[in-house]
Amino acid sequence: MEISEGLLGPLLLARSAIDRSAALRGDEEWLERAWADEKTRVLIVNEGQTLIRRFSEDAALVLVSPLEAPEGPRYLLGVDADGVPYFAVKAPLPPGEAAGLRQAGAQLDDRDAGLLVYAVALEAWHETHEFCPRCGSRTDITASGHMRICPKDGSQHFPRVDPAVIMLVLDDDDRVLLARGPEWPEGRMSVLAGFVEPGESLEHAVMREVLEEVGVTVTAPRYMGSQPWPFPRSLMLGFVARATTTELRPDREEIAEARWLSREELAAQVESGELALPGQVSIARRLIETWYGGAIPGEW
Repeated sequence: MEISEGLLGPLLLARSAIDRSAALRGDEEWLERAWADEKTRVLIVNEGQTLIRRFSEDAALVLVSPLEAPEGPRYLLGVDADGVPYFAVKAPLPPGEAAGLRQAGAQLDDRDAGLLVYAVALEAWHETHEFCPRCGSRTDITASGHMRICPKDGSQHFPRVDPAVIMLVLDDDDRVLLARGPEWPEGRMSVLAGFVEPGESLEHAVMREVLEEVGVTVTAPRYMGSQPWPFPRSLMLGFVARATTTELRPDREEIAEARWLSREELAAQVESGELALPGQVSIARRLIETWYGGAIPGEW
């Protein structure tokens, strides 16, 4: 099967219906008016989770007014087409059902999925960048949560995103390569992935990671799509690549086992419970199902 570019959608964590409104992040008068407006909606986030309401098949974020919002660091998420501003506040969650992106991301609509991904990513960055890397002073939050400034040396620090490649590797028999990390339970497998190193192109990262992790050489990586993965701050860049060798030599530090699987073998192992695939919100799942040609039941 020849996989064409643009066939990966929908990438469930790459959705959004909000204008991020970067020009408003430093407009203190507008921010004050927006926070005083009862139409403004606020998402409370804590350790990657928020409150949700579940329905028969879908879910929605529990959004509150600024008056109902707890005290805490405040991040502007943007403004919708009707002019409604959206903020996130980092604070302990009130009573209710709490969930993160893995648990609820697939059930949220475009607006709510985009809001939660954004809020979780900002929260994760702030949690690990409280201090200046130059002098160690505690930094101050500014630009509505999109910058931290060191009060001692004046240096500015912006949210960090770590690029990572994730690749669907196929051989000449159109089998897919799946692997399991040492910390994963037996049967849990996914496609290969790894971080891009300094001074490295995305294509070279694909070839290097596959060779390092399983000893397989690949050629002609083709970009398929991207998705934020804020666990804590990755951007997953999806590729498909053809293997020029098929002998598997897993690096035991990162890969416990690896397999070549045909569609028939994958379907049989999923049905028997021998194999569990990544969740629906992951780009890994979309890569696998694009190759497979349809939906596959079950997930981690």
